[in-house]
Amino acid sequence: MIYLNAFLFAGIACLLAQLILDNTKLTPGHVTSLFTVLGAFFGFLGLYDKFISFAGGGATTIISNFGYVLYKGAYLGFQEQGILGIFTGLLTKGSCAIVGAVVFSFVLVLLFKPKD
Repeated sequence: MIYLNAFLFAGIACLLAQLILDNTKLTPGHVTSLFTVLGAFFGFLGLYDKFISFAGGGATTIISNFGYVLYKGAYLGFQEQGILGIFTGLLTKGSCAIVGAVVFSFVLVLLFKPKD
């Protein structure tokens, strides 16, 4: 059942993004930013944890999860170190994914050549 929930959650998120792109003048960058902010907002409200428990990988692979990870890191940093912990903890939870994306992108650039 978790596979179906993951598929439906991520599919509905993609459907919403496509509807926004088709019916507004927003660019893909705007929609990406919107979903990132919504992920942080849902994390603040405590809803994103419920999304993850319901949809599993469907909720952790889409861009809104990045906003949630940023919020969670800042919140944990604030709990541990106070106001400065917001800035020091901001990327601690997401640093592995960010570094992985940069390294894998670099390796793929070396292996493949773009078409002209």
